[in-house]
Amino acid sequence: MKASGAEDGGRPAGSPAPPPPSLEWKFSQVFGERMAGEEVHEGTIFIFPLCLIGSWWCRDSLGFRLDVMFLLLSWLPMDLLLEHRKCLVFDIISAIEFDKSGDHLATGDRGGRVVLFERTDVTNHGLRKDLEKQDYPISRHPEFRYKTEFQSHEPEFDYLKSLEIEEKINKIKWCQPANHALFLLSTNDKTIKYWKVQERKVKKISEMNVDASIAEQNGNIASSSVNCPGGYLPNGGCSERPYNHLNNELSFPPGRLPSLRLPMVVTSQDTNPIARCRRIYAHAHDYHINSISNNSDGETFISADDLRINLWNLEISNQSFNIVDVKPANMEDLTEVITSAEFHPTHCNMLAYSSSKGSIRLIDLRQSALCDNHSKMFEERDTPGSRSFFTEIIASISDIKFAKDERHILSRDYMTLKLWDINMESGPVATFQVHEYLRPKASLCDLYENDSIFDKFDCCQSGDGLRVATGSYSNLFRVFGCTTGSNEATTLEASKNPMRQQVQTPSRPARSLSTLTRVVRRGSESPAVDANGNTYDFTTKLLHLAWHPTENLIACAAMNSLYMYYA
Repeated sequence: MKASGAEDGGRPAGSPAPPPPSLEWKFSQVFGERMAGEEVHEGTIFIFPLCLIGSWWCRDSLGFRLDVMFLLLSWLPMDLLLEHRKCLVFDIISAIEFDKSGDHLATGDRGGRVVLFERTDVTNHGLRKDLEKQDYPISRHPEFRYKTEFQSHEPEFDYLKSLEIEEKINKIKWCQPANHALFLLSTNDKTIKYWKVQERKVKKISEMNVDASIAEQNGNIASSSVNCPGGYLPNGGCSERPYNHLNNELSFPPGRLPSLRLPMVVTSQDTNPIARCRRIYAHAHDYHINSISNNSDGETFISADDLRINLWNLEISNQSFNIVDVKPANMEDLTEVITSAEFHPTHCNMLAYSSSKGSIRLIDLRQSALCDNHSKMFEERDTPGSRSFFTEIIASISDIKFAKDERHILSRDYMTLKLWDINMESGPVATFQVHEYLRPKASLCDLYENDSIFDKFDCCQSGDGLRVATGSYSNLFRVFGCTTGSNEATTLEASKNPMRQQVQTPSRPARSLSTLTRVVRRGSESPAVDANGNTYDFTTKLLHLAWHPTENLIACAAMNSLYMYYA
């Protein structure tokens, strides 16, 4: 009989469980890998009448380069300009999302395309439920393959505002599947689209239903008409042949016409995924859409821009309800904008949105139709005397996610990854410093001049809720352990050798989240260099990544390449 004061392994009763060991990450797959020395350009050389335009590598942002291009080509008709605009190579990945089952992965790019991948290692070895019942572990790591792709958005031009609407995919969200079909939402800056992807049987022409003897005669007629010594008539006939020559070579049954023979089209057993746009939700946002999120009821979703959040019904595309509006009466009084928004994973009446001031607001749709007042606001107070010109810029939250336990919210600002407890509004319970080497003022000035300080990094959490991850520069991403006593802080590189730029783990362990004590987890703090003395490359940034919902598998985007790692 077990003693009352001890548990398994001699651990005293009531003491916290030991943290899980650090994961050993391994390379799994890569799609769209670049060759050595190959660069991905945001513009390729193409020829217009009387002008030659190429890649403009200025120190300014992408928008400035495109403005230069369009200024030089302003004499061209707009339709022709938008048509040749498609020649630009915009295959840089801009969104990644797993579905709830983890069997499908969707990516969106700057060219407006959505690419779908499906998992193969489970389907090839039986159902997932059967594999979970087996006593021995499956050694085969998760594998995905290309499924299909489709053009979700096209470039548009707002003639009233003289504004170009890019085709870049900002967000992708999976909806509930039905009838063996996949459903997803995709959005660019202005328009949201609802897509249905379903397997359709392929129809093929099996054979030409023509009599062999007649087919041979037809071949003779065709061959004889090629060499016509007398020349051709204007309608294509031969001048030396009588008009009834063709009829003389065909056999007519007595008293009736010959039977009409057509190709036979049959439905094969092969299937091909077909994407079809079910609905288009447009003309509801005056500013750029930065977030979309599905509701747990499976019927509604929200879309957020800089100043408003709208509530939609999936079945109604011509009407939406404005539930959050932070636009002041005088735009000169504007102090913050909405940066991200997400529904609660199970409570259909709750959602959270973040702002450019580093705060997160939790609202309840049951309180009022227009949620001007928030239920809770999570914000970390600045230390007196520590404010500078860059304080508010680096405090802006780029992404938020509800944790798997539904009690915590994960947020990412420019410098840190923070975990918030819904029951504590005073500050985060854990802070993970991603690239603290950029905090010196000289580095921030350089980042401000080249606009890198405005980069928006995604964040994600593992399916078991034990770890969090986010991206950084030099195609690096960080994985932190967020359990009691964990000191896991792994740095991986988006390459076939992910441990090449390993940063040593910090010596300070994390404390229990239940104690509501704030924890700071540091990585390498050397200015502009990592633990091995390597200089960071700010032109290669890993902005987008996603964690598999049930397994330790991370998919991350490095420019136009999709890398996957498992542990």
